[in-house]
Amino acid sequence: MNDEERAIKIAYVTAFEPRDRQGWSGTIYYIAQTLQKHIGEVTYLGPRGTFHEKLIGMALRRTLKFLNKRDSLFAEEGLVYKKLVGIALHRSSKLLLKKKFVYEESYLIATRYASVGAQKLAEQAFDLIVAPAGVRAVCFLETNIPIILVGDSTYPLLLDYYPEFKNVLKRSVREMHSIEDLALKKASAIIYSSAWAAQSAIEDYHIDPRKVHVVPFGANLEHPPAEELVLQRKKSGRCTLFFLGVSWQRKGGDIAFETLLELEEMGISAELIVCGCTPPKEFSHERMKVIPFLNKNDVRQRNELDRLFMLSDFLLLPTRGDCLPVVFCEAAAFGLPVITTSTGGVAEAVIDGENGFLLPLDARGDAYAEVIARTYRDDERYNELVRASRAAFDTRLNWDVWGVAVKKILAELLDRPISCR
Repeated sequence: MNDEERAIKIAYVTAFEPRDRQGWSGTIYYIAQTLQKHIGEVTYLGPRGTFHEKLIGMALRRTLKFLNKRDSLFAEEGLVYKKLVGIALHRSSKLLLKKKFVYEESYLIATRYASVGAQKLAEQAFDLIVAPAGVRAVCFLETNIPIILVGDSTYPLLLDYYPEFKNVLKRSVREMHSIEDLALKKASAIIYSSAWAAQSAIEDYHIDPRKVHVVPFGANLEHPPAEELVLQRKKSGRCTLFFLGVSWQRKGGDIAFETLLELEEMGISAELIVCGCTPPKEFSHERMKVIPFLNKNDVRQRNELDRLFMLSDFLLLPTRGDCLPVVFCEAAAFGLPVITTSTGGVAEAVIDGENGFLLPLDARGDAYAEVIARTYRDDERYNELVRASRAAFDTRLNWDVWGVAVKKILAELLDRPISCR
């Protein structure tokens, strides 16, 4: 078998557990599945660790899970020691300096990832390294294997934008920038989910635009609904608003609540379904239903989430800060119009007036209610949005489209065709 006929061997390096459909909203899992389907043979480089490290890892698992629920991949590989040091530095910094030390994005953690990654890469031959959300996993990695970074943001965009990246210690900020700069320059190709993120890499880190690509993520759905079923969607008798997010505050929960009240003032019977978080006690209403958590790894709970997408009239997410929420891609699969904010990388998924509406960051519940009421009262316009939403999923917001685009990028990088799988 010649080199062009041989299957591409991909080392999948990430700080997340690749089999978890909750981690990074399931995107880590679906990227791996898409690579396997369209491009080559994927090997998860999940370190196993020594027996001694495993025992310590087991003893500290609950602490680590509380501090970072998704980063379990390297928890038993000696990284646990450095995590504890990082946690201590973070807490000391908060106590003494009133500043955060973002230990997960530090030299302390990144050097350990490099050590573990190098050991795993030495065990077999690979053609490519694909590292989703993998800046800290590859920045210090010494290898001749081409590295493909997949991401949805950069640190300059996150700092003072996401709550966890506000009020950060200057030393921590310097380390974050250095880590990202090293990783981006080391990568052979960088694939972002939005032009917003890609532009930052080019402008903030002076990365060659020729190796920066924009390919939106797909809907994290195992079995998307059939198109004919979706196109039969009709608005319900009560305007049902679906708020889906793990952070009530960052996702604009207070504005969603205001929207519910404003719609009632306008004479529209409405209902707000909140899923993924628990609102503060002051946000309570007889027509607001709260579902704190649904586990995507559980079939029954995943089916319940799909049912909520189908019975709702709008996905309402007045987000205060986002990169590219995959929930918008999922909403498109169900033909569910999205009402959200023009911020971050949101516009890569939601095109204003096509599969939803983008409102200014300073818009409050009255503005959201006005857009929803106008659309809800117009059957023809609502049906247009449903059709356009599903079309957005079929043509650009699904993982097969992502896989085909990435396959082309990788074939050009390797300067060889990649056979159909």
